[in-house]
Amino acid sequence: MPGTGWIRMCVPGLLMVVLSACNPFSEARPMMDEYVERVARVLETEPRLSAIDSPAQIPRRRDRVLTMPELELGMLDFLSLYGCELQFVVGEKNSVMGKVMQPLNRLRYELRFIRAAQDCIPETEDEDLVEVLHEAIASKRETLPIALWNATWGVEEIETLFTLAKGYYPVQSEGNPVADLARDSDRMNQVVGALLAENALDSSLEFAGAVQQRWQAEYRAGQLINSAALVKTRLNDATALLQQRIQQRPLCFKGKPNNQSEIVQSMFFSVYIEKIQPYMSDLRRARVELIEPLAMMAERQRAVMPPEFARWYRKHLSQVADDSLWLELDAAMTRHTESWQALLEQCGMRPGA
Repeated sequence: MPGTGWIRMCVPGLLMVVLSACNPFSEARPMMDEYVERVARVLETEPRLSAIDSPAQIPRRRDRVLTMPELELGMLDFLSLYGCELQFVVGEKNSVMGKVMQPLNRLRYELRFIRAAQDCIPETEDEDLVEVLHEAIASKRETLPIALWNATWGVEEIETLFTLAKGYYPVQSEGNPVADLARDSDRMNQVVGALLAENALDSSLEFAGAVQQRWQAEYRAGQLINSAALVKTRLNDATALLQQRIQQRPLCFKGKPNNQSEIVQSMFFSVYIEKIQPYMSDLRRARVELIEPLAMMAERQRAVMPPEFARWYRKHLSQVADDSLWLELDAAMTRHTESWQALLEQCGMRPGA
């Protein structure tokens, strides 16, 4: 589980790296905790930090991988006797290495089989063989979505991309941490869509290996999920404090600003506007660039999506499911913004007015 606390005091004379760590706004968890505490302080009440619901890890591989049907052995033996390219494709599959193909290579094999079988038909005069070829192509097309699922959501590499063990999405990071992953996701989505539409069986998958290596090297999707849960919870905590104050006597008498309202407004701009909102904007951008394309890659394959994965998908990737973490975050942001507007409006300080 991501960080569970924050050291409040810094001892003078420690190394600079330790001193820099004393800035609560340099990392997501201490920043959001500090924000709730500052809201409580300016409203002259006690902060209440709720427990953060722990997101779930992506389901285990055994719950994600689908069983890949095989052609009947007799059909394979029959096809392997003929001299067109398909003979060599089938021979590779029957080799020692072919029997332990990784999911991406298995997808490549399935596509090569279909293309080779199609090319073989015009060269074949044997009617029995032609009939077998047509049956084999139909069978391979029917099971292609399974091979595609295993080559995307069934691979080990994607587990690192979604690991929850690497904390939260970085605060004020240089550049765009998800830029390469976002490009990867868009390209994978194009291929997934084309293959499922069966109009691009000659699509090159040469790039896919590099994509999966990047999935194994980075962990931004898991960090984003952690941060969504964190920000949602802490915004709701701060909103509860704002609503509690709104329901008491007005912050300002007859709408005229006073000393406390100026302190509240100052904190609103210096912390919420300058610190919290930029982080929420970073999360939104990364969500659009990475989480949404990954959600699309799963949604397009819903027809073969395993039940265990479907439950995880609805909570952690879907943008529309009733229990979507992202919809909950959107709702928390909206309620929080409206609560700030309502409180500051009591003093004629409504943001944007």
